[in-house]
Amino acid sequence: MSGVDVTADQVSVGVLVTAVPRDAVDAAVAACGVGAQRSGGKLPPHVTAYLTMGLWLFPDDDYAEVAAKVTGSLDRFGCWDASWSAPTTGGISQARQRLGRDVLEEVFEQVAGPLAAAATVGAWLRSWRVLAVDGFVVDVPDTAANAAEFGRSSSGSGVSPFPKARVVALTECGTHAFMAARVGPWAHGEQTLAMALYSRLRRGELLTADRNFYSYPAWDRAAATGADLLWRIQAGVRLDVVEVLADGTYLSVLVDKHVSKAGRARILAAARSGDFGDCPDAVDDRGWPRARLARVIEYDVPDRDGNGTGEVITLVTTILNPKAARADELAEAYHLRWEQETAQDQLKTHLRGPGKVLRSKLPDLVHQEIWAWLLVHHALTTLIVQAADAAAIDPDRISFTRVLRLVRRSATGTADIPPSGLD
Repeated sequence: MSGVDVTADQVSVGVLVTAVPRDAVDAAVAACGVGAQRSGGKLPPHVTAYLTMGLWLFPDDDYAEVAAKVTGSLDRFGCWDASWSAPTTGGISQARQRLGRDVLEEVFEQVAGPLAAAATVGAWLRSWRVLAVDGFVVDVPDTAANAAEFGRSSSGSGVSPFPKARVVALTECGTHAFMAARVGPWAHGEQTLAMALYSRLRRGELLTADRNFYSYPAWDRAAATGADLLWRIQAGVRLDVVEVLADGTYLSVLVDKHVSKAGRARILAAARSGDFGDCPDAVDDRGWPRARLARVIEYDVPDRDGNGTGEVITLVTTILNPKAARADELAEAYHLRWEQETAQDQLKTHLRGPGKVLRSKLPDLVHQEIWAWLLVHHALTTLIVQAADAAAIDPDRISFTRVLRLVRRSATGTADIPPSGLD
């Protein structure tokens, strides 16, 4: 992940305000009906939003210390009034509750998205922008409210000591940018949360996914967007050969499990005869697909587990023509989805710290904190991609850790504020 570092003079002291502009925050505040006026000595919503993001730059510091570190940067970028007094820990806590769970999610919806330009190295398979969908869980403070909202994981050895929130996201593989996300309780599986993300896909994107995500309804919903798909599939999914292609891959049909055995046979026969598009069994009474053609790529990964045996990987894709993308290209593109693991590591190891629990004791604030987390990652990733594009190198060659250190250093700076507390 290292190789080329961003230098100190490339780091803007207002990286959060630059990547997450004040206009977006104000629009989210208005959309959520929080109210943007400052009255009664209370922190304005936009300041609360930036302070909540600032908590992720300094996860080991308390509220007041974080405020002391970032108010200077906010002042320089027009987000702080020098006549205001320093906020107290209690004041920030109350302001976060007033801000609620939805504002920072709305901000993320406005500012997040793909970051790779056409020339960004490592982000593309031919003309396709390579994406991945995956999820992770995060420990939240052990309070009755959090336990009721998020639940705990369980295993043969008992239940987890902390409640767990689940996050599923679409990620741009080449840049590690989180483009869209959903947050839910632990009991909501990755497939459930991912279903709400597929409508965000667009033509020209290639979504990769591990075998945990495949179901016919998920495949159908994602494919309906016009994006292309490249998913690993479970061993138990039936893949009848329709046609063997010149590169050794083959066409098959993915069929909804609710289609009868006889209906499946008619769909398969129609596909083999070239009449798939006219097969009445391939659509339901609303005209929605109950089956879709797919291309199957199978390859062996030797000694993957280090025990001398190989593992057969089976991929299915909507890219049916081998001339559009060769089998080896698709196999390589599928393994780019591991870049999302890097993005998650940046969140959990470098921003949060390994093994740490979130701060928030109330469910609304847990949601708020997670969206702030994703926004800070977005800001840092934006900076990395800009630097990588300027140097014509892969963003992987820029150290996330060094960029984070430089941003933390440059973000520090107290504004000229009166000594009395601001509630």
